[in-house]
Amino acid sequence: MTTATTSSVWRSTGGDQTRTAAAGSMKMAVPFYISNAAATANVLNASGGSAVILPANAVVTSTIINTTGTGNINMGFTPLSGVGPGQITTLGTNAPTGILANALATTRTVIATGAATAGASIGAVANATNLVVITSAANGAASGTVSGWIEYFVADSDTQAV
Repeated sequence: MTTATTSSVWRSTGGDQTRTAAAGSMKMAVPFYISNAAATANVLNASGGSAVILPANAVVTSTIINTTGTGNINMGFTPLSGVGPGQITTLGTNAPTGILANALATTRTVIATGAATAGASIGAVANATNLVVITSAANGAASGTVSGWIEYFVADSDTQAV
């Protein structure tokens, strides 16, 4: 079986050949890895070791913790601008608890919208115009490695409610 790789936003009308049905966005999951839960740093992509960067209009819907550390962690994001070949990347204001706020990192769990430890930006567009780099910050006596998946979709900027 072949695999597909794309950098485009995937949308589906659910097989509606008449294009009457509302198009929906595909939900994606990016693997993440925090090598030292006691440090504040960028969250790494478990498949490649580079920083996890989500596209503009990304809406994080949940975080799955699969490999556990100790203590509690915060996970957030920082908007990026000036990204691209030959560009000098500049950073916006960090939202340190935008995705996880004081989340227990000692058990395998899914943290979704409405959970007590879900960050204030879960279920909302992280940044409508810029890419965002995912960050982590220790909370209390956190230590060890933490990994899992960040689930998100890209909101269609043409159809967002105003």
